[in-house]
Amino acid sequence: MLEMEQIQYGTRVVEYFLERRDRATLEITVEPDGVARVVAPIDSPVEDIAVRVRKRARWILAQQATFAEFRPHTPPRTYVPGETHLYLGRQYRIRVVPTQPGEGASNVSSTPGVKMVRGFLEVRGVDFHDTAVIEKHVTEWYRRRAHVQLPKLLELNKQRFPDQNAVQPTSFRLQRMPTRWGSTSPAGSLTLNPDLIRAPMDCIDYVVTHELCHLLVPNHGRQFYELQSLVMPDWERRKQRLERIMA
Repeated sequence: MLEMEQIQYGTRVVEYFLERRDRATLEITVEPDGVARVVAPIDSPVEDIAVRVRKRARWILAQQATFAEFRPHTPPRTYVPGETHLYLGRQYRIRVVPTQPGEGASNVSSTPGVKMVRGFLEVRGVDFHDTAVIEKHVTEWYRRRAHVQLPKLLELNKQRFPDQNAVQPTSFRLQRMPTRWGSTSPAGSLTLNPDLIRAPMDCIDYVVTHELCHLLVPNHGRQFYELQSLVMPDWERRKQRLERIMA
């Protein structure tokens, strides 16, 4: 059974879910969604658990801040003509070229699809007011671009490391994640959020490099940040730009 508990740490309140199990030690973790979890022995007094959590409060808050930087915050899109969408950090407006009555299949505007044209994402062959279909085609266009560009950037960013073989993921995939831009599993599987294709190139490089660093250092301790600063000295600037543009 989970219990919600909290402790005061300076001016901050640290909340955590407490779960009791038949075990000898206490474990504190922070999930990618920012939720802190504590698994404690069944007979541990609540006061003793709170003392342990307070000692780790600084680490908990740091982990939550780190995970927060990888959460997509792009506002919901409505996919109406004129709405702006980002691609590699640049803004493009949706422009609809509807099928005209009497157009044949050979007419280019009668073939549904998206084309990038001088600052516009031109959606062709759809009804001007059919936002569901517009969304379908725009989303598919982004997916195709992500599958082309992100693997290339993964390979390019491996070159930052002295030993590229050491940062070879066991597998690589694109998968939409509601709270993260990227993740690396303990087994070495690297996942990127395809929505990352909307961010500027240098910000994408930051996320990719961050995840590649996790292949060598699986946590967010001092060794991790030393490695990240070594292979990408300006990572903090890139991180701040990512947060600003994609907020």
